[in-house]
Amino acid sequence: MGVDMRQVVAGILTLTMFVMLGNMIKRDHFDSAVGETFPGDRHVNLDNAKIAKQVVTFPEKSVVPWKDDGLELKACWSKPGLDGVEQTNGFVVFSLTNGPEYHVSQIADAVVVARSLGATLVVPDIRGNKPGDQRSFEEIYDVEKFLKSLEGVVRVTKNPPAKLSTRNLAVVRVPNRVTEDYITEHIEPIYRNKGTIKLVTYFPSVNMKKADKESPSDSVACLAMFGTLELQPEIQEVVDSMVERLRTLSRKSDGQFVAVDLRLEMLEHKGCRGDGESGAKSCYSADEIGTFLTKLGFSKDTTIYLTETKWDSSLDYLKDVFPKTYIKDGIIPADKKAKILDSDTTEFEKVVDFYVCSQSDVFVPAISGLFYSNVAGKRIASGKTQIIVPADISQSSASFADFITHYVTKKNHLAYSCFC
Repeated sequence: MGVDMRQVVAGILTLTMFVMLGNMIKRDHFDSAVGETFPGDRHVNLDNAKIAKQVVTFPEKSVVPWKDDGLELKACWSKPGLDGVEQTNGFVVFSLTNGPEYHVSQIADAVVVARSLGATLVVPDIRGNKPGDQRSFEEIYDVEKFLKSLEGVVRVTKNPPAKLSTRNLAVVRVPNRVTEDYITEHIEPIYRNKGTIKLVTYFPSVNMKKADKESPSDSVACLAMFGTLELQPEIQEVVDSMVERLRTLSRKSDGQFVAVDLRLEMLEHKGCRGDGESGAKSCYSADEIGTFLTKLGFSKDTTIYLTETKWDSSLDYLKDVFPKTYIKDGIIPADKKAKILDSDTTEFEKVVDFYVCSQSDVFVPAISGLFYSNVAGKRIASGKTQIIVPADISQSSASFADFITHYVTKKNHLAYSCFC
């Protein structure tokens, strides 16, 4: 049978058309996905915060590694007794000042000094920044817990002799983390001469790193710093209520929230300038914090607590990026606002901020200093090690782990000397 060449050519042409069509279909299907931006695919340049808030897209859920708290560490220190400590008849008087981040350090220094001198420690009062801003210890802290925690370590009294006047006492300034050598050389001679002294702790620098070598007073300092201060029940109830409220608002992130220490007055005071030695900045603005958290992958549904007391327009961008951004006024129980926010002192506000930041799932210090360092210490002791330090990130995304505080990654915080 003869073959019609026209039919053969037509068949070849038809087959070629089907092959070409198939290739076109395959190429259209895969090429269409190239360049497509899905939620969470952070290819947006966020270097300009004002542009970022118009174009940035977020993941439906945070892509940061939220994690459960680690195990609460156990105290490594043993409670020292008074055996071998010569007891004297004098008193050590002091006041707690400037907020809870200072209180823990002031307590530690006073206990170490009083024990070393064999003196009786007088329960401190609490003083604010304004003249006459003074309150009793038990208005904020549990005084019975304080007394019980120091039993057998140092003598403590709530009621010093009536003849003891604080007006004429010798005032002795002591550097934070005072050493036995310093006490022997600079404090003991004054105490022996006067019989009673008033301590005032000063901070030559913010140094919460582990000491290079152990000191005989380490156990005493650890106990005083981490084992003596608890909030009195009413204030603790306020903190617990605020934390519970923040967790309720964080349902889309399994009840986890971020606390940011961002106080506008402190930002203005520090000027957010770079550090001359390392080039690192000492503080970050609300805009910078918003951009930083976005680049780390926090979703727009992330709940954020700010330590700022009153809302300011400079916080608006952060609120635009993270709508669930709150200050105390929106979180504190209504029946406690008068006591905490409308008081003639800021002491209650500072205490609430310190303890909420200590309990959040992630803590971000927008301001360097003692608040950051002592909140970090409390968090490390309780296993809450997600503490991220802001930085200027040039790329459009970054790894969460790269910004965990050196206090945790290098385990160089004083807390690691006290807990194990």
